[in-house]
Amino acid sequence: MDALAECSSDLALARERLVAELRAHALQIGEVTLTNGARAQYYVDAKRAILRPAGFAAVGALLAAQVAEWGGTAVGGMTMGADPLACAALAAGAGEKAFFVRKQAKPHGLQRRIEGPLLAPGDRCVVVEDVVTTGGSTLAAIEALHHAAHAIVGVICVLDRLTGAAEAIAAAARAPYVALTTIDDIYPERPDRPAQPGAGA
Repeated sequence: MDALAECSSDLALARERLVAELRAHALQIGEVTLTNGARAQYYVDAKRAILRPAGFAAVGALLAAQVAEWGGTAVGGMTMGADPLACAALAAGAGEKAFFVRKQAKPHGLQRRIEGPLLAPGDRCVVVEDVVTTGGSTLAAIEALHHAAHAIVGVICVLDRLTGAAEAIAAAARAPYVALTTIDDIYPERPDRPAQPGAGA
């Protein structure tokens, strides 16, 4: 029980560290165009936080714990949002292998779309993504894995912008979806945050 409590405490600290790193390095205030073409008053470039030692260690610990809970054996997703996450998870002891999904198969060499060690029929894949807005990249990775007849046991994103993509991702994966953080954690005072029930009452 003490070991379980210590593990929970370690994960809570890792999440706090991840939130702090995302706030300090990933959040960019100012008008930008998102992947879906929409305009936003802020942007979260999670790689700016994840590709630093503290962010890399924190996200790796959180991913490894979730992958272990689901019994995952392979971790990856659409390049390049998933690339540092798969590496961080693997470095922290998650599963047995990492993989990257290309947007399109290479026209030369082995002409593979799913790169890395070969995924076996019995592998339990966990899809990872850095930031989810519409979920397009995540859905594409899920489709590629299903097309190759690989089982997906869960999907994890580092930050969910809370724009309604979670339900579509979980439905497509036919597996649980977990966000390590949301935009509410990183930028609670954002101008487009929906009014909370009872606010100002």
